Formats: sequence, C-alpha cells, structure tokens
Amino acid sequence: MASGLLLGGAVAALVTTAVPAHNPSGFVDPPPDKIVINVATVNGSGCPAGTAAVAVSEDNTAFTVTYSDYLAQAGGNSDPTAFRRNCQLNLIVHVPQGFTYAIASADYRGFAALQPGASAVQRASYYFQGSSQTAFKNHNFAGAYNDNWQATDVTDWAQLVWAPCGVQRNFNINTEIRVNAGSSAPDKVSFMTMDSTDGDISTVYHVAWKECPGR
Repeated sequence: MASGLLLGGAVAALVTTAVPAHNPSGFVDPPPDKIVINVATVNGSGCPAGTAAVAVSEDNTAFTVTYSDYLAQAGGNSDPTAFRRNCQLNLIVHVPQGFTYAIASADYRGFAALQPGASAVQRASYYFQGSSQTAFKNHNFAGAYNDNWQATDVTDWAQLVWAPCGVQRNFNINTEIRVNAGSSAPDKVSFMTMDSTDGDISTVYHVAWKECPGR
C-alpha cells in the first residue's frame, strides 16, 4: 500500500549533516552512483498509509524519512490508546554494486507540549531482514515543555551493523513515541509529534560505506 510513497528531492534538500569525519581502514567515500530506496511496507499507528515519505541526499550520505501524522497524546479527552504511536518502515535499499552500507547515526525531530508533571519518550531501533533487532535507544522528555525537540542516536564505528554483501536484505526502522500524563492536571492535554506538516521536521539517517570483499 505504501509503494508509491514519495522519493524526491524536496525532502532531500533538508539533509545538511554528513556522516562524522572518520575513515577507518576499509571505509570509503560514498559511491558515485545514487542509492535508491523503495518503501516495501509501512505499518503502525504513527504512519497511516500515505503519511510517510523517504528521500536520499544528493551526496549519498543520508536519507530522510518525513511523517505527516505521527502524534501521541494523553490527558484531557484524549483517546486512551493515543498515548502511544509507533511506526515500522520496511525499506528496499538498492546500493551500487560492490558496496555495502551501515547506519552510523540517526537524527529525530519533532515538537512536544508537555504539561507540568507529564513526560514523554522517543525510542527507535533498526535491523536488516534476517538479523537480530538492535536494542531500542530511548530519549526522555519531562514537562513542563513546549518546544521543538531533537534526539540523536550514534553507533560506535566498531559496532556498526553492515548490510550483507551480494544479498538483498530489506532494512527495517522501528520508531515509537509515548506520552504519560503523570501528575499533570487531568483536564490538560500533553502531546508529542514526530511529523512534518511544513517540510521542516524530519528524521535523518546518516549512512557509512565500505567496499565489499573481492570488489
């Protein structure tokens, strides 16, 4: 249902941060050929059909996922199930022959309005099809809070998980946001978004490259 999600340059223009300048033996500059990402499936309450888009940066060092309906809330007249929203993206990543890639870091952005006594958490993990899921990394926020938020997950170079060479393995991204009303006033609503209504808020995954053996 999500194979038609946008793959274009408008969102790619938002990507301004490259992979950290670090080039151990075996790591290479991005290949000249462009990587292509197709969305196989999108599942979850935070990304209904047609509300997530993927784009690749021009220099092949990052790709961006943009959401338009990713919001969790609690308190007031909120639906009891609205406190948690999640999304799993299953991506088909076509990389130039002879290269493999790993996700070196991920930037998450959004907006939160948390009442005094309320709290929220953003968490994410990712894995290649057929491999073990990485541990979730959590970022916590406490009220009172009323501002944009940003969180960054960084993977040590020695712990990067590389896509298998010569075999197509889909790449899975699991994200989640939760809001807890806590001790806030019962009639007050707290919410957190990871979305993009104006094209300025997105999630960016930075890519590291190396050549496959025998290339």
